[in-house]
Amino acid sequence: MEAGLLMCGFSHHTQLFSHMYEPNRSGYLFRLQTEGRATALVNGAMREITGGDLLLYAPEDPYQLTISPFDHPQRGRVISSSDYYLSCYGGWIDKWWKRRKRPQLIRIDPEDRLLSLWRNLILERRAIGGDQPELTDYMLRSLCLSIDRKIDEQSSQQGRLFIASRMKAYIEEHATSSMRVEDLANHVQLSVSRASHLFKEYVGKSIIEYALEIRLSVAEERIKYSSMTLEQIAETCGFGSYSYFFRIFRRKHGISPAEFRRSFTSGISLTTPEEQMGSDNP
Repeated sequence: MEAGLLMCGFSHHTQLFSHMYEPNRSGYLFRLQTEGRATALVNGAMREITGGDLLLYAPEDPYQLTISPFDHPQRGRVISSSDYYLSCYGGWIDKWWKRRKRPQLIRIDPEDRLLSLWRNLILERRAIGGDQPELTDYMLRSLCLSIDRKIDEQSSQQGRLFIASRMKAYIEEHATSSMRVEDLANHVQLSVSRASHLFKEYVGKSIIEYALEIRLSVAEERIKYSSMTLEQIAETCGFGSYSYFFRIFRRKHGISPAEFRRSFTSGISLTTPEEQMGSDNP
């Protein structure tokens, strides 16, 4: 058979548990943590495993699993671990494994489609009269290909995170100049709409909001520690005009830039924003 099972099941542990497999087993080992915590040998070191962690081991990889108490935020000190597991073999499985470098640990979203395949494999193993090898073969191949998709999704996720980090760095470097969203999008080779959406997804705020934060931070520093006029600060921090700078600054601090400078240089403790908003209109 091109793809067959040696074992397949679901386990839940509420007691101390430890298990070890020596290298050069007869099959590949998959284990998906769904709830609780465990500790497993990953790339030569014991790592904490939590819900969504998928472990993949070739026959030559050593395997060790330990389930011990941990601090649960509601239940206190507990032992709790749930997982799906299987061991598989076959010519197709060998070829599938060698197609790419596979991490021993990958973080995935254990959504229903992948779990459904795993559950159906368990049910097929328990079928009255024994499982049908051909059906098991196809379901196991489907599970392996679904795992590949999960690995690709994670790589794509990491790639998007890298692009978002590049955009943050670009904004931090160019926010005080005449930076345009189009320039940022060109820098990471994305459309304006795609760059804006990706940045909001990973940073939690829009490109303009983040650029304003950087500009205000630089402006606050220059107000405190430089002798530049407020008009010069507004211009050199990328606000374009003092009136715009005034509105943005007051919206954040509740006082004008001039009041902010006076309070800092005189060491006066600020009271409420309402008590400070009586002057310095641009």
